[in-house]
Amino acid sequence: MLYFRAMTTAETTLLPAAPDAIRIGVEDHVAIALRPLEAGEEVLVAGARVRLRDAVPSGHKFALVDIAQGAPVYRYRAPIGLATRAIAPGEHVHSHNLHTALGGERSYSYSGAGVRAPAAPGSREHTFQGYRRADGAVGTRNELWILPTVGCVGRLGERLAASANQRLAALAPEGVDGAHAFNHPFGCSQLGADLEGTAAVIAALALNPNAGGVLLLGLGCESNQLDALLERIPADRRARLRVLRAQSESDEFAAGEALIDELLALMARDRREEVPLSALRLGVKCGGSDAMSGLTANPLIGLMADAVTEAGGSAILTEIPEIFGAETLLMERAVDEGVFDKLCTLVNGFKRYFLENGEPVSENPSPGNIAGGITTLEEKSLGAVQKGGLAPVCDVIGYGERLSRSGLTVLEAPGNDAVSTTALAAAGATITLFSTGRGTPLGSPVPTLKIASNHALAQRKANWTDFDAARVLEEGMDGAAQALLARILAIASGARARNEINEERAIGIWKRGVTL
Repeated sequence: MLYFRAMTTAETTLLPAAPDAIRIGVEDHVAIALRPLEAGEEVLVAGARVRLRDAVPSGHKFALVDIAQGAPVYRYRAPIGLATRAIAPGEHVHSHNLHTALGGERSYSYSGAGVRAPAAPGSREHTFQGYRRADGAVGTRNELWILPTVGCVGRLGERLAASANQRLAALAPEGVDGAHAFNHPFGCSQLGADLEGTAAVIAALALNPNAGGVLLLGLGCESNQLDALLERIPADRRARLRVLRAQSESDEFAAGEALIDELLALMARDRREEVPLSALRLGVKCGGSDAMSGLTANPLIGLMADAVTEAGGSAILTEIPEIFGAETLLMERAVDEGVFDKLCTLVNGFKRYFLENGEPVSENPSPGNIAGGITTLEEKSLGAVQKGGLAPVCDVIGYGERLSRSGLTVLEAPGNDAVSTTALAAAGATITLFSTGRGTPLGSPVPTLKIASNHALAQRKANWTDFDAARVLEEGMDGAAQALLARILAIASGARARNEINEERAIGIWKRGVTL
């Protein structure tokens, strides 16, 4: 099966300098407005002229052909829902006349080995300046991370990080990029799998290659006990880890500072060195999407995932509820039947999670997505999975688990921005590409590059934006891809992402169970 991103690339390459609208694939029933269009306007789309019956906001869809009531409507060369009434050419197509066709769990059939991604030109030649760790992993940062086991000591961690940064500002050691505390409200009054998820994520974050030193900060009486947490950390990874139990110290702040100074002294010896692109661990994410996200930013991120995985590196795709309706595109690329089965189990398990809580699996897109032109979850998903590029799916891992293979990995996590970006960092991502059409300042523990899907957002929120993906509409995909890769390598080498400049770094933990 031809993956639809190839059509996106082909058609955008042929665009005139200032197009009014674009059709993604030749099978598509709709086009996407690239500027606000007025009723009565005649627009040129894929060589044909269409007179608009309705006003169509930028990023929204209009019909190119007659669509019968109940018929599937195609975008991305795939169905994005069913027409709830007859739709004529030139009509605005949105939530008033299009509805999801998604249901619950499905049966899937394995058809063979995954498709091999095409070689990314020059991808094996690119390098960046990273921090090589004792286990061979490479960080894009050398930071001190303070990870509280429980929310009760979260503010203590933030105070300790502020104190450490004051000392770093005075000493300016060459090898240390800063100190950060990641507060959260969990770790106590949790039970079973809910507590297990919190502990797993905290332990996995402690092993991220960007953390050159880690202070595990506990209270003493919490459910998420330090000793149990330490058992999750391999013994050979504890040289850069220190532990503080606040209830056991007469002056917990002074004790914390002493432990942090030990770690900073070790970290100050670290230096960046040239490493190949294969050393990069790339997380991919979207949030505040609009209808342009699947046309510009997500395909562009997919090219970055292809470049990294083709070079021998790792890319991580998550947000499982936002692949519903497009999951077969990933399943067809599973490298073997075991990976295929794990992906099927993950997708159906997430659908069951929705249904058991009395929610439909299609309770998405969000109000912001809808305002931006996305109508159904199928449409959102078909755009979102493009972030995974064309690479074979090499592994499927659970929430709080860490990468164990190079290539494209699918990670269990919801679509929530804070939770999913944290899960990516816990899995081992050392940089995350975050596409957005509506904009968000949110950042994760690792550099979180905001890739704007449209010029208006990139210009209006330049202080949030690291790259304007809408340039693909003028320059074509290849030119924009080369520019984005250069930006990624610069940030991996130490240039600061906008979330770092704005001090937007936080974690979100997936809360799934009873709170006592």
